[in-house]
Amino acid sequence: MPAPRSTRRPAASATAETFGRQRVAKSQGGIGGTSAAAGPRPDWRFEYQAWAHGLFPVAGVDEAGRGPLAGPVVAAAVILPEGFAHPQLHDSKQVKPAVRAELAHVLRTTPGVEIGLGVATVEEIDAINILRATFLAMRRAVQALGPSPAALLIDGNQLPGGGLPQIALVEGDARSLSIAAASIIAKEWRDAHMCDAHALHPHYDFPRHKGYATAAHRDAIRRHGPCPLHRRSFLGGLLEETGWLFPDGDGSAPA
Repeated sequence: MPAPRSTRRPAASATAETFGRQRVAKSQGGIGGTSAAAGPRPDWRFEYQAWAHGLFPVAGVDEAGRGPLAGPVVAAAVILPEGFAHPQLHDSKQVKPAVRAELAHVLRTTPGVEIGLGVATVEEIDAINILRATFLAMRRAVQALGPSPAALLIDGNQLPGGGLPQIALVEGDARSLSIAAASIIAKEWRDAHMCDAHALHPHYDFPRHKGYATAAHRDAIRRHGPCPLHRRSFLGGLLEETGWLFPDGDGSAPA
């Protein structure tokens, strides 16, 4: 489907309420209902759906870092200008690191692309759990946008407290261009943050695995114990196995 040409806000054809609070499975037909077997690429279909309901602009929202043993969870919200196109824009997991870095640069420097970033810290992850921390980072990303979006396209689950009409898309980063752009920004920022952490915590080789639970990372924790970047709520079994304590002297997971 070609990118939209007009910069005029589309006229409303239905209410915002009929658009918002949907969750679309990847196998569902209709708008955005391409099956995974067809090898879909992200496109404008869900953005068009929002515009047809008079909702403009639309922000795509995605996160990076839900699963690692260390580091924050990071979310990005991205508004793409009508007509934006890049042949390699895709889910961040589907592109090579060099291409991802190029895409992030293009997104940051293209006029009309609006980016909001939100971070939930390790302390927040341990205090409220990773799912709530992810939602917190997403809300912060949306709040950080310059222009306020009229609607959200979200990868995965509905965003509680989002305050806007939204559609949650299963594997949305492979289906919506706005979500794909958000996935690129979130992944690049978080990876850079974890690489920078190497200077303070060289024992763990964070540039290699970005905090994920690789065998090498787990072995490093066994040898050196956890550092302040580690999520104690993710390390219960490993700490019990090794007897290591966190730098504050506490070896327990949060209640």
